[in-house]
Amino acid sequence: MATLPVFPAPARPVWRQLAPGDLAYVAALEAQVHAAPWSLGNFRDALAAGYVTRVAECDGRIVVYGVLMLAPGEAQILNVSVVPEMRRQGLGRALVHQFIADARRADAEQCFLEVRVSNGGAIALYENAGFTRIARRTGYYPPMEPGATREDALVMRLALSPLRPTAPV
Repeated sequence: MATLPVFPAPARPVWRQLAPGDLAYVAALEAQVHAAPWSLGNFRDALAAGYVTRVAECDGRIVVYGVLMLAPGEAQILNVSVVPEMRRQGLGRALVHQFIADARRADAEQCFLEVRVSNGGAIALYENAGFTRIARRTGYYPPMEPGATREDALVMRLALSPLRPTAPV
């Protein structure tokens, strides 16, 4: 009787903040993952500005990363990226939910993001997290391929309820 091969269970992700030592690696991942990637300088600027950053490592390798900007009363998810071989395993969802929790802790009333109209997987992820489509930015993203046209962005919004109820005035 044939036996089935035994594969090791995938490592559980270890979540932490993006560190300065991660910048070159994350920028290299970004260049592989996106047609219009953030630069090393963009990530460096996000750290310098004090934006909320997260990475998850599996087996010592960064497989998901993201950036959240907080402002008075609102938050904006600027980057959520998962390496291709780790997609559809809930890592992007986990990161989005962490960012939503961060926004609530910062007393943000709403959270925004932009996403390519062609990115059906990401749009479904955000809609499942409660985001709704509120606007469309024509020609917002650079083309995915040379000679192609610029792509529209969907602007999405999530109304945030406070973590704790407020007392009546």
